[in-house]
Amino acid sequence: MPLIDVQDLERTFEVRRRTGRLARQRSQVVAVRDLSFAVEAGEMIGYIGPNGAGKSTTIKMLTGILVPTGGRLRVAGLEPSRRRTELARRIGVVFGQRTTLWWDLPLRDSFELLQKIYRIPPERFRRNLEEYVELLSLGDLLDTPVRQLSLGQRMRGDIAAALLHDPEILYLDEPTIGLDVVSKGRLREFLRSLNATRGTTLLLTTHDLQDIEALCRRVIVIDRGTAVFDGDLADLHKQGGSTRTLVVDLADEAPPIRVPGAITRRVEGPRQWLSFPTDASAAPVVAAVAAAYDVADLSIHEPDIEDVIRDLYSR
Repeated sequence: MPLIDVQDLERTFEVRRRTGRLARQRSQVVAVRDLSFAVEAGEMIGYIGPNGAGKSTTIKMLTGILVPTGGRLRVAGLEPSRRRTELARRIGVVFGQRTTLWWDLPLRDSFELLQKIYRIPPERFRRNLEEYVELLSLGDLLDTPVRQLSLGQRMRGDIAAALLHDPEILYLDEPTIGLDVVSKGRLREFLRSLNATRGTTLLLTTHDLQDIEALCRRVIVIDRGTAVFDGDLADLHKQGGSTRTLVVDLADEAPPIRVPGAITRRVEGPRQWLSFPTDASAAPVVAAVAAAYDVADLSIHEPDIEDVIRDLYSR
């Protein structure tokens, strides 16, 4: 049985719009419709889509915050909206723009309050806290009030807080928003380690597609409340028609390079750009270029996932 099982999920909202001085008109807005997917234990899934696609609404239904309008939903064998308290002990949630920590309390006090809320045994709490404090570099911040933490520091604190009770599933909604490059790299490395060592299932929603490429092998793309793609990241590149690029610096200027398996897209002096399919090996192309031309240098550029996603939305 999948750890997360979503079948024909729907969620609509009633919106009132002003149509006159006192008159209001009611209308239905569909946030999620006919959404189906399954997640096995230990998977790391990227759940992406444009603003208003229904990502956050889905997360709120998966956690029991919102009740579905239609369809079937089970998380760890439980119906989230009906057994929300029981489910809360088995999941962790991090919302990038909101904190679950107490604003005026030191970070340490927030963690200790969460121990009482989740009724974590003292020994397990101590062991988990020590591990996450070390992995997330929180040692110097434990006695600092949350309101004095930087965004990156607070985010690391939120992630530690979400994991103290050993959840099976971790939902991450924009976890790297506003973080600098170094903080993003540390957070990604921590999440990879968490999945590898503890088998924690991760569902990641983000607009930073580098997070998806760094962490997730499987991607679910949602648009207008419906899944438009569900598969491997490599398959997403194929569907988007993306290509890899071989940048060749020749010793001297030359006509466009002609080799089997690649097409020259651009020429600027001695530098030329050749494209070839994402699922093809670069070795034959490189070997053919090196055998027929006087090469000074070359490099391979992988396809940009942002271009792939943009093309998918446009279609």
